[in-house]
Amino acid sequence: MKAIAIFNHGQADVFQEIETPSPTARRGHVVIDVKATSVNPVDTKIRNGSEGTEGLSFPAILHMDVSGIVSSVGEGVSKFKVGDEVYGCVGGIVGIPGTLADQVEADSRLIAHKPASLDFGDAASLPLVAITAWEALIDRASVKPGDAVLVHGGTGGVGHIGLQLAKLMGARVATTVSTPEKAEIARALGADYVAFYRNETPEDYTRRITEGSGFDTVFDTLGGGVLINSLKAAKIKGHVISIIGYDNYDLTDMHFKALRLDLVFMAVSIVHDLDRSHHGEILTKLSGLIDRGLVKPLIDKRYPFTVEGVKAAHARLESGAAIGKVIIAR
Repeated sequence: MKAIAIFNHGQADVFQEIETPSPTARRGHVVIDVKATSVNPVDTKIRNGSEGTEGLSFPAILHMDVSGIVSSVGEGVSKFKVGDEVYGCVGGIVGIPGTLADQVEADSRLIAHKPASLDFGDAASLPLVAITAWEALIDRASVKPGDAVLVHGGTGGVGHIGLQLAKLMGARVATTVSTPEKAEIARALGADYVAFYRNETPEDYTRRITEGSGFDTVFDTLGGGVLINSLKAAKIKGHVISIIGYDNYDLTDMHFKALRLDLVFMAVSIVHDLDRSHHGEILTKLSGLIDRGLVKPLIDKRYPFTVEGVKAAHARLESGAAIGKVIIAR
């Protein structure tokens, strides 16, 4: 089969097309004919060598998200059959072959039937970001009706799904954005309040939106200074959840407000083969929500499933100009 791989770390131009043996479905696995994938920040970091390189060997086939059609089924798999349209986050990390290829082998526990209402490109935008947001706001935060929830980066990959999930749970949802264009998109996705983080401090928008009491739950999708801002915006004994913990932080605000801090890293289940079936369960529930019109993906741009398309897609995400997800589709 054909695949798009890297032979060394570097910028987006390191991708090359290669020929490699087609996968076979081991017990508990399926082979998926890949129709689409999406670019996540972790994919660009693995490519440039700054993160997620443990177990990597060259040539390396990257990318974690996939949507496609099941072409073969291994022993012990009863949930899927040949011809099923599926999606999931299945590899591309710690040496597990990724999805920039004609086919990929996937642990059947990590996938679900794709939403019938979405095409393959839109479906491929969802697995990593949706699982992350679900684990943060539903599994960890247990958001309930009436909660004041702040989601940072409401038009980003994880943020735009987190915003919608919090709204579905009955929360009063605020989000941070940088421009009026993004504010309108966030409102269309369900945000009740919008804060322009370039113009307002955390203290300013917390006072304006919560009358100074602070947010019950703050979801940090960006890390760095945004995590510190999250501590400032949370109420006393509130809950902060972040997806970026590898940095140096001053947790003074956390101490004096007796905050709870959670870190979410969805790839733990893939890397350590731990609770993988929960990923499939989340995606199954998400498909139902999408097909009922309750959650929708935010797509920035689509690129062809070619070497040049992959290079352009990585460059687009790294430019910082993307609003929503960047898709690579056949």
